[in-house]
Amino acid sequence: MNGQPSNRPSRSIMPAVIARTKEQIHGDEEAGTELKLGEFQNVTSLTHSEARLLIQAVLSHRAKGPNADIGETEVLIKTKDYLEQFARFKKKENVSAVERLLQMEGGLASFEKSQLGTLCCETSEEAKTLIPSISDKKSDEDLQELLDEITKFRTFVE
Repeated sequence: MNGQPSNRPSRSIMPAVIARTKEQIHGDEEAGTELKLGEFQNVTSLTHSEARLLIQAVLSHRAKGPNADIGETEVLIKTKDYLEQFARFKKKENVSAVERLLQMEGGLASFEKSQLGTLCCETSEEAKTLIPSISDKKSDEDLQELLDEITKFRTFVE
């Protein structure tokens, strides 16, 4: 090039894409030896088995009503598949029995109860390792008794 400006348009840097500001997540939620669940601290939580039954009931109700033609989204399908795979209790009677058993347990947060019903630990040591916040709330003997009761409602071939 001979030092003269070119007739070709120059490449310019595109301006930054303008987007809405994203709310910062503080990340102070923690399920360690002390439960720090932030805004979810006093919220009722469900086991995977309860969530599975709830979604089935909603979909069954929806199928009978005016919204029957609403299709299932990819997220809903994946959630149903996940819950079908990992829900420990498939029969409604067993889900209800475990829920009643866990509701009778005093001193445990809803989150801890739902974790016990979802994880179905075999030993109190395993439960206290996976759910550290229950370590000081239940003796090993009491926790083992609860875990044994939960296991009674589990059927391994359904």
